[in-house]
Amino acid sequence: MHMADLSRHQKKIVERYYEHRDDIMLAKLSELAGELFLADGEKKLERLWQRVALAMKNLKVKESLAKHILDSRDPTLLARHVKDWLAKK
Repeated sequence: MHMADLSRHQKKIVERYYEHRDDIMLAKLSELAGELFLADGEKKLERLWQRVALAMKNLKVKESLAKHILDSRDPTLLARHVKDWLAKK
């Protein structure tokens, strides 16, 4: 589906999504950090960290920092960075 195929209302929704994409990704990362604290089972943890990786990529987090967070697999470290990123908004 192309933008030309969308109604005016649908185009506005898509535009607003992209205008607020960083806010959406930060909220998602915050939510994922909380889920990581509560997660049980290696498969669930792996899926959550994959989602974290994608969200950080969408946010354009510096690759070295994203790698550091992902390698640590520490939800506290992720939460600390999300808090910092939110404070800078």
